Parts: sequence; structure tokens; C-alpha cells
Amino acid sequence: GPDFWGLINPDWSLCSKGRRQSPIDVNPAKLLYDPNLRLLHVDKHRISGQLENNGHSVVLSLDGGKTMLNITGGPLSYRYQLTEAHLHYGSSDLMGSEHTINGRSFPAELQVLGYNSQLYANFSQALDKAYGIVGISILVQIGEKSNPELKLMTQGVDKIKYLGQSWAVRHLSLHSLLPETAFYMTYEGSTTMPSCYETVTWILLNKPIYITKPQLKSLRQLKKVEFPASLMGSSAEELDNTLAPLANNFRPPQRLHHRPVRTNIDFSNAGGSCPSMHREAYYKANNILSKCMDIELARISRPRD
Repeated sequence: GPDFWGLINPDWSLCSKGRRQSPIDVNPAKLLYDPNLRLLHVDKHRISGQLENNGHSVVLSLDGGKTMLNITGGPLSYRYQLTEAHLHYGSSDLMGSEHTINGRSFPAELQVLGYNSQLYANFSQALDKAYGIVGISILVQIGEKSNPELKLMTQGVDKIKYLGQSWAVRHLSLHSLLPETAFYMTYEGSTTMPSCYETVTWILLNKPIYITKPQLKSLRQLKKVEFPASLMGSSAEELDNTLAPLANNFRPPQRLHHRPVRTNIDFSNAGGSCPSMHREAYYKANNILSKCMDIELARISRPRD
């Protein structure tokens, strides 16, 4: 398990000894407003890719080809090319996300990853380099209707039930996959899988997207192993009871070690009894807002009408 990654392989020592590890728990009372943070810009064109069960998570590998998908702005000083997306989720609705907000988990988290294309040639080269990787964290909540692009991305999960299986995703808009908010939190962290390289600028978007219960049910049927020939002819129920599920594929939050978590939400300019800069400021900050924050988190923890 994640607690032992650093002991299994010397090359993974950062997993246990690093001081900039991810994910983290975001404490809204300790967010730091940074007026220099800019708006994020993600290219809007659609691309295709391969959705795969890699035994650890559901991974969408983007087919860059001649059409590159870039992200700029925000806390980033360089242009990053988006290359893959990882979906983490739990076996119950009470857990699944890697990042948590004030100790609270979401049922799932989608992480879109890219590499610094101005300094490095590809994702692998950038993985262990300074300013190498960007990670966009999108928390996923249960609702009556799914984000349309998330629905497009996951509609073939029944084709990747076992390790190594893949399915083609066509004409996906990552821009439309992001929630409709200009606000985010950001910190310097690591990859959430070995070797836990501390080269990731994380951007946590300040609003969830939605997934339906049937979509989550399909994801929870995925397995982290190849289909065993020895079980050929077994019933679906026998396979579900015998094979290890892919769910609960999240790393627990790591210690912050005094790292700043910055935001572009200016709470000092807010007003009202439960102030926030805008209605979509979901994770409210500073000590006087603790009660309001609990009210807001309770509201979004309910399924959307």
C-alpha cells in the first residue's frame, strides 16, 4: 500500500521522505490569497485518446498527434502540454478523491496531467525535472446529471473491466470537462504514484463536476488484475467476489510541511453574513467563515437536483 512505497524500492524514497508530497488536505482557513495569480487558459479544441485500465487507475492517454492541447496562465510560468487524465474513486460515496477539503473526501477525483513543453521534450523527460509537470485536480460529486464530457469519457468502462484492456475515446473536450469557475487553489507537490517526484504544480479547481450513481457503479465493477483463464465460465457474481477491485485507488493526504496553498479568491472584498467573492467560491477561507464553509460543503455534498 501507499504507506510502504518508500520502503519497497530505493528509487521511491521520496514517497516516505519527501516534504512536498501529494495529495494534501486543503484547510480553507489557511488559504493565502495571491493577487498575482492569473486566469487559467486551456485549449478548447477536441481530441481523442485511449481509456485504459492500468491496474492502478482509469487512465485516459491523449492522442496529441498534430493537435497539441495546452494549458497556460494561472500559477504557471511556462506552457504545459496536457497528455493524460487519471480517475481515482472509492468503493463507497464517502471516499475516493485523493485531495480532500477540510478533511472531507469526494466520491472521485479526476486529475489532468501535462508536461512543460517549453523546457522538456516529453512527459517522461519532465517527470523528475524542476517545473516539469502540472496537475489539474477536479473533484467529482454525485448528481442527477453527469458532466457531458465525463459521460463521454467513461461510457466505455465496461470494455476495460480488466487490467490491460483499453477503449477508444473520440472527440473529447477537456476544456468542457472542467467546471465553470475561474477560481482555484494551487501548491507545489508531487506525483501521487511512485516515484512520488516532487515536480508537480497542482491546481485544484474551486468547484466540483458531477457523476451519476450508475456511472460510479460501472467504475466500481472494474478489476485491477487481468482476466484469469482459470475462472473462465465463472458467473459475474463469482468474478466480482474473487477478483480485486480497482476502486479505492487513491493515496491518502500527505503532510503539508509548511507549504503555502495559494488561491485567487479574494475573501477580503466579500460581503454578507456568509461572504464569498462569487457564488461559485465553494471552499471558503479564513477563520470567521468556518460556519459558512460547513454550510456550503454540506450543501454540495448532497446530490444535485
